[in-house]
Amino acid sequence: MACAAAILTSLVSAQAPPARPVFENGQAQMVPAFEDATKWIRHRLWVETEFDSDGDRKRDRVHVDVTRQLQTDTEGLKVPVVYESSPYFAGTSGDPKFLWDVKQEVGVDSPPRTSQPEIEFKAARTSVSNAQVTAWVPRGFAVVHSEAPGTGLSQGCATVGGAPERLAPKAVIDWLNGRAKGFTTPDGSEEVNATWATGKVGMTGTSYNGTIPLAAAATGVAGLEAIIPIAPNTSYYHYYRSHGLVRHPGGWLGEDIDFLYDFVNSGDPARRAVCNKIYRDGEFVEGRDRKTGDYNAFWISRDLLPLMGNVKAAVLMAHAFNDWNVVPEHSVRISNALKGKVPLQQYFHQGGHGGAPPMELMNKWFTRYLYGIENGVEKDPKAWIVRETPPAPDAAPAPTLPTTGSPVTAPGRGRGRGATPPPTPYADYPNPAAAVVTLRPGAGGGAIGALGIAAASAKQGSEVLSDNVEMAAPALALAAESRHRLLYATPELTDAVHLSGTVRVTLRMASSKPAANLSVYLVQLPWTEGPIGTANLITRGWADPQNHKALTRGGDFNSRERGTPLKPGEFVTMTFDLQPDDQIIPSGKRIGLMIFSSDRDFTLWPQPGTELTIDLDGTSVRLPVVGGPAAFGRATGIVSR
Repeated sequence: MACAAAILTSLVSAQAPPARPVFENGQAQMVPAFEDATKWIRHRLWVETEFDSDGDRKRDRVHVDVTRQLQTDTEGLKVPVVYESSPYFAGTSGDPKFLWDVKQEVGVDSPPRTSQPEIEFKAARTSVSNAQVTAWVPRGFAVVHSEAPGTGLSQGCATVGGAPERLAPKAVIDWLNGRAKGFTTPDGSEEVNATWATGKVGMTGTSYNGTIPLAAAATGVAGLEAIIPIAPNTSYYHYYRSHGLVRHPGGWLGEDIDFLYDFVNSGDPARRAVCNKIYRDGEFVEGRDRKTGDYNAFWISRDLLPLMGNVKAAVLMAHAFNDWNVVPEHSVRISNALKGKVPLQQYFHQGGHGGAPPMELMNKWFTRYLYGIENGVEKDPKAWIVRETPPAPDAAPAPTLPTTGSPVTAPGRGRGRGATPPPTPYADYPNPAAAVVTLRPGAGGGAIGALGIAAASAKQGSEVLSDNVEMAAPALALAAESRHRLLYATPELTDAVHLSGTVRVTLRMASSKPAANLSVYLVQLPWTEGPIGTANLITRGWADPQNHKALTRGGDFNSRERGTPLKPGEFVTMTFDLQPDDQIIPSGKRIGLMIFSSDRDFTLWPQPGTELTIDLDGTSVRLPVVGGPAAFGRATGIVSR
């Protein structure tokens, strides 16, 4: 009897169907046969690229690891890939004492910067990363990681936005499709093939890791079917400059592209001196231009926007409207370029840097485009926005937690708000119901002047502010009066006002010096004590008055028009955009336009005393109001003429 039972069990086992992915409600489900991590196949390799970034006359190879289901070996299962690449996996070097000294005048050469100590090289590492694996391998996807060129065990140099950062992930995707070679060692000839892969690849990641999926897509590589970039840096100019002005990323005052190079330069020490000479001490010195902040060929080569015509992948873009590290224009400018060309959705939340879309959105995206399951995601709303959820006055501060979906990318660079409420669906972003409402300031900005619809005959004259970087923006907004800023506000709102899109400012101004910082905030008044957040800040922006010729039309600053020194006392006019936003301003608040010079959290710190004269009659702000002038009029009593 025991023998018969054993035979029967063996027969049943032999007839058991092979494990396969399972889909419900348009999403890949956790499959019990894929969940046991002890049975996953893990291996690493080096993929040969098409470039030689360190000039050693050999094509660079990048370090790659793979995590996949046992069944890809035992049952002939072929699976698509979720792929993340990063320069951070092998560690970073971020001592803030090696940042640029921001205590300098505007429009002059910056004093030299000392590079931080080199990152320890970890030659004994046997894998790249474990990120993503628990989310995707049990759902029927393989997970692949790679280290960016010049980092970890990848060969070559870190180029910080250069072409190798596009071509390295392209090579990995080519390997997954049998078009590039993979090897068991960095210098050997024994090949590794991805026979287990379907060839369909999706990429994701946060911050720098979110930049690389878009960079790979910009090559048009076949097989990259979908990407989910989270808070991607899509232009190093827009990361380190703003409308011609030297402007540092939030939380990293004094950072520039050479500091980031040192921050990630974790590759083979034998090649570091060569890479430093080519890039940090060569190309970067020649191109970064901290004196004028002008847009030039160096920055153009590190801007993904001109390459968006190559993109074939479906794109789920994710960003936060209060991300002041990688500001939200990085994603919005790319989304605007891709609309109507590829499947596109946008996910936004009201927190800070990082913050992946809900797993449901990501799962549907990858299930649709990597497995081909017709789940209707392309018919879903084009925008998902997490609405404001201000805490009760007596509520304890929410804890700061790592973002979900993608891991923290590096110290201080990948932290988000943690758990967020479900997003609200919208037809698109910006909200299609938004229309421009143009407001003009009235005299009295040393205290709080009016912000409304001024009659053409009602001349307001000009007002003066005096720069003082010691005064932080919150203090300026809180002050009943100040000579260091000009502040203009609408009447108190009797109904909520929903802003969706990009605020555009036109300023006619003169400076007492040939160069000056210019900072503009759109705020909620009264400004409450506490951190900057959606209860106080609506949006903000910065610009260089020396670049006024390039700012005559406003919009995305991609002009190669060089800045010219200002003639003290001579008025210039410029139009520029503040950061994109989608925010509901509650009743009882006032919308304020605050103009000042140096922003101690973002700009250089010149000596106090530069005077900016603002011609109020040549100054205006255009708000994208959902419901347009009629809705704005109901909330403020301001009737558009």
